[in-house]
Amino acid sequence: MRVGRFGILPVALLLASIPAQAADNAAIKEKASICSGCHGENGVSQTENIPSLAGQPDQFLQWQLVFFRAGSRKNEQMQPIVEQLTNEDIRNLGAYFSQLPPPKGSEDGDPDLSKKGGQVAAGRRCASCHTDSFAGTKGVARLAGQREEYLVKALHDYKAGLRVGGGVAAMADVAYRMSDEEITAVSHYLAHLK
Repeated sequence: MRVGRFGILPVALLLASIPAQAADNAAIKEKASICSGCHGENGVSQTENIPSLAGQPDQFLQWQLVFFRAGSRKNEQMQPIVEQLTNEDIRNLGAYFSQLPPPKGSEDGDPDLSKKGGQVAAGRRCASCHTDSFAGTKGVARLAGQREEYLVKALHDYKAGLRVGGGVAAMADVAYRMSDEEITAVSHYLAHLK
């Protein structure tokens, strides 16, 4: 057996790190499994008014967990969970869920409402932050394929000042100017994007 000029030590160190990384992945999956009770298996929610986490941008997920932990976002189910998360847990969970395949928009039963929603999204310049595909980026949420009723609730919460985002006033300002009909239409449009 021929050993390279750097010897056997670097190879041994590399191989020794593999089980540790596997253990770390197992620990992350175990922490994430707590989330699946509400947010669904593999981060795709099947529960009304509970968002899907799969495919959300890493930084966005981290900020939401920090907002919950700090109390600036409130939810009775989330508070006891996030209070126990370390900063490292938050970084790991953000990375984990961001790598999962995002939910696919379901079949659109009302294309006319989607057309109106697309017009609302264009008029409100939603893509300027959420990207042209509404996949989100960095600290901005993925909207494509998200649960429709959750999007409606989130926009109403922003409009009522019950929720703040990373841009603090940006979402509240956009949502405040939206009618209930516009909120319904844009939520329908975004939920059915594939």
